[in-house]
Amino acid sequence: MTHFPDYLKTYPNADTPFPFHIGIHTLDRGFRAHRHDFLELSYVIEGRGSEVVNNVSHDMVPGTFTFVQPYQVHEIFTEPGSTLLLYNCMFSMDLLMDANAQGDGLAELIEPSPLPPYTTFTGTMAARTRFLIDDMMREYKGNDPWRLTMLQGRLKELLVCFDRERRKQQPLTAPPPAASKPHASVWPIIHYIHRNYQEDVTLTQLSDRFGMSASRISEVIKEKTGQTFVHFLQDLRLRHASALLLSTDFSVVEVALEVGFGSYKTFAKIFRERKGMAPLAYRKAKRPV
Repeated sequence: MTHFPDYLKTYPNADTPFPFHIGIHTLDRGFRAHRHDFLELSYVIEGRGSEVVNNVSHDMVPGTFTFVQPYQVHEIFTEPGSTLLLYNCMFSMDLLMDANAQGDGLAELIEPSPLPPYTTFTGTMAARTRFLIDDMMREYKGNDPWRLTMLQGRLKELLVCFDRERRKQQPLTAPPPAASKPHASVWPIIHYIHRNYQEDVTLTQLSDRFGMSASRISEVIKEKTGQTFVHFLQDLRLRHASALLLSTDFSVVEVALEVGFGSYKTFAKIFRERKGMAPLAYRKAKRPV
């Protein structure tokens, strides 16, 4: 039976209209193997160690920037006698997509690639990256006008700098390795589900759209995410529902319909099973007074 490491499903602000969090972490004993459905970047400030992403290891030293995609298994090891001090940022893939999944969206960064998921900045690029991530932290902690726009802009700028730097250090000269081919067609499907989960998305509909059998789509989604198609779809809807419960005055019925559940009864049942409380109780417990 396939073993899946810890599956982390949440982080501060995950269930809000702007799913983004950044903080500074101190690791003296590394961090266990895990995966999650959100994106994550880290930037090492001090210390030494290593990180394994999908069974490939790289060093972690001051200036190392790592970009972990959804569902990639990763683990951090701290070098004996050292302590890793690093920025850690978690965010939804939706923040990299524009409204039409075209234009200046960075969704292609989540596509399979032979490029490494890390790079190490030095010299002026290290200084620039440190400024950008420090500034992103200041914006995150502040409350200035256009705060969310600035955060999204800084995030995209950091990722563009990262992608340019890793391309310089390891030019793209070869096609993706054969090992990645079984998953090569799953990302457009996952992106489509992320953009359309509020609609009546079915395996049959996906099969017609992507020219793949419904059973194969179900299989590759399970291979990539560790979840069934239905569970994956419900998780996306529940995360949106949680954000609406906290940020709007929509009734629970309106929330259920807005996120794609066909009936309030189904929504309430699944919400209670996953969140441990009814939707109204969740709103009262989590909403700021």
